[in-house]
Amino acid sequence: MDKKSKVPLYLQLMEEIIKKIEAQDYAEHEKLPSERELCEIYDLSRITVRQTLQELEREGYIFKLHGKGTFVASKSYNQNLVKLYSFTEEMKQMGKEPTTQVLSFQEIVVDARLANKMGLYPLDEVFQVVRLRLADGEPLMYETSYLPKKTFPNLTEADFRKRPMYDIFYDDYQVGVTKAVERFSATSAREKEAEQLCILTDQPAMLIKRFAYHNDELIEYTISVARGDKFDYTVELT
Repeated sequence: MDKKSKVPLYLQLMEEIIKKIEAQDYAEHEKLPSERELCEIYDLSRITVRQTLQELEREGYIFKLHGKGTFVASKSYNQNLVKLYSFTEEMKQMGKEPTTQVLSFQEIVVDARLANKMGLYPLDEVFQVVRLRLADGEPLMYETSYLPKKTFPNLTEADFRKRPMYDIFYDDYQVGVTKAVERFSATSAREKEAEQLCILTDQPAMLIKRFAYHNDELIEYTISVARGDKFDYTVELT
């Protein structure tokens, strides 16, 4: 550390640790040296080291486990909200291998609440598809989709095990997504979601409600629970 520099010492230490993380000198989930050890390594005060670790945690580079120490966080996946989002294509662009597990597939009738959200009538039929989305085998999103049967009358579970959902829409029904509206809110993972996402029950997560349209017709309503430690979102305002 250059103690004569105008750059604050905590920022210098941040840069040093980030370089080590990006160079994989500190690998994902590897435990970092303790505060005391960092003080000794870099000849810095405990206050400076603590501020560095707080900033690194806020920026998503590290996470703390009570009583166990500080660890290197997994890379988060940034979702750009300006364009229509495809989990499969986004993961491929990041060099990740996307996979999907179909947890359940059933035909149901909608109640008044769901009918109102989807522009349907109570007792109209929809397909309910519950899927787990993974990248390089790591679970990231737990999704429940509702798809109107009148639009996609012949959907099968086998379809979703073989192809991305939007490919099915376009290839089999010549229906494409022309517009999507997504609503975001903070939530905590319920027991079933946490089990599938390999996180703790009540751990912070992002709740995403997606309404996808073909022209003016709603063709998909999906509720996603995304791991809060894996995703961040970018909105570009112009």
